[in-house]
Amino acid sequence: MQKIKIQPLTAENFANYGEVIACKDNDFFHINDGLTERYHALAEVETDAKVGLSIFKNIQVITLPLEISMLERHPLGSQAFIPMQGQQFLIVVAPNLDQETPNLNQVQAFLTDGSQGVNYRAGTWHHPLLTFEAPSDFVVIDRIGTTPNCDVYTFLESIVIES
Repeated sequence: MQKIKIQPLTAENFANYGEVIACKDNDFFHINDGLTERYHALAEVETDAKVGLSIFKNIQVITLPLEISMLERHPLGSQAFIPMQGQQFLIVVAPNLDQETPNLNQVQAFLTDGSQGVNYRAGTWHHPLLTFEAPSDFVVIDRIGTTPNCDVYTFLESIVIES
């Protein structure tokens, strides 16, 4: 059984999959008569349809080690997750092996510091939301369209994520 070690989330080590949404290590400029710091365009929304803002309430807690047996992707649009309560969450991603399959030999796991969100690029293989606290609320920014936009890939053998 393949085992994956969790690494801290940084803009550099997540760059192949999308953007980290955070104030730390990003430039800002002042607006509103100097009362507000604007951290501008931290991520770009990719879509062929409307963009929606939703709240996802994750109600299931995970513990480590964690076995996973699937990944999903949204080929027609990016998808951003921003924690509303400053909670850490686990991110599991994989690059494409080919047009239809994630490369399971290159699965990576990242742990946020609680102040970070992520924006998965369109077509990025990722595991659905994984949290250590429940309930955990997230602002989700993604495509709102009428055509299907979720591919699911189920593994033949589980992968273990460990700290």
